[in-house]
Amino acid sequence: MAAYGRPSLRDLFDEAPTPHIAHPPATHHRDFYVATDGSFRASGGGLGVVIETRDGTRVTRLSVPNEAPDNNVAEYRALHLGLDVLATRTPQTARVGLLVDHDQLAANINASVLATRDRRYESAHSVSVPAQTGHHWRGIRARLCGLEEVRAARINSDHNPAHPLANAPGQYAHVNDEAERCVRPTQPSTGEQIPPPSRSDRGASD
Repeated sequence: MAAYGRPSLRDLFDEAPTPHIAHPPATHHRDFYVATDGSFRASGGGLGVVIETRDGTRVTRLSVPNEAPDNNVAEYRALHLGLDVLATRTPQTARVGLLVDHDQLAANINASVLATRDRRYESAHSVSVPAQTGHHWRGIRARLCGLEEVRAARINSDHNPAHPLANAPGQYAHVNDEAERCVRPTQPSTGEQIPPPSRSDRGASD
């Protein structure tokens, strides 16, 4: 189980929609899952990051204060931070699942990934990011290009384990002192593909 008694990031990812990218049977064969969230408050917000392997082993958590001009920019900053941290702990061949609770951000990520992988792809979704994100969107795109495979899932903020870390960085500052781990998950079986938990027990008509 992940922090705060919530399901593992893998379970949350398998149950969530991935804008512009369909869920194939191998969706749950990610190497790492990254949940991020950013908050904005007049008195100062924060950025939250949780990274796990596919078996639920926690790699790291972060809860840092941040002064963003609004909540949208905070979301992009949080993802940039999470991807930067992930890059120091994973090989470039990693398959990564991103979990965010921001519709536009999830859609932008997946549309950009598809366009990068196939120049012939024409998305109905026009990528538009807040002007005040500055270099953060460029940094996000650079990190996405450095991964073997990546997609983003949109989850509810109530289910996002990074949400409390972003909203109360003062209360959760202790997580930044947790021992750093460089975990490489074992490779999944190359045999028969098994549907993710969200589909394994559904009937043909579902």
